[in-house]
Amino acid sequence: MHAPSLFQLLLILGVALLLFGGRGRLSNIMGDAAKGITAFRKGLQDDGAASGEKKDDLVNITPKKDDTKTS
Repeated sequence: MHAPSLFQLLLILGVALLLFGGRGRLSNIMGDAAKGITAFRKGLQDDGAASGEKKDDLVNITPKKDDTKTS
C-alpha cells in the first residue's frame, strides 16, 4: 500500500479544519440544530393550544359497532 499523496493530505486537513476549526464551528452548528429541534417539538405541543382546541371540543367520528349481528 502506498502513502497518501500531498493532495490527499491537504484535502483531509481542509475537511478537518472546516469541521473542527474556527472556535468550535461544529459545536455551534450542532447547538443550533438542537435548538431548532426543541423549538419544533414545542411548536407541535402548542399546536392544539394555539388553535383554541380542547379535548372536550373534539368530536368522536368512530363508527359504532353493530351489536345486532352475531358472528
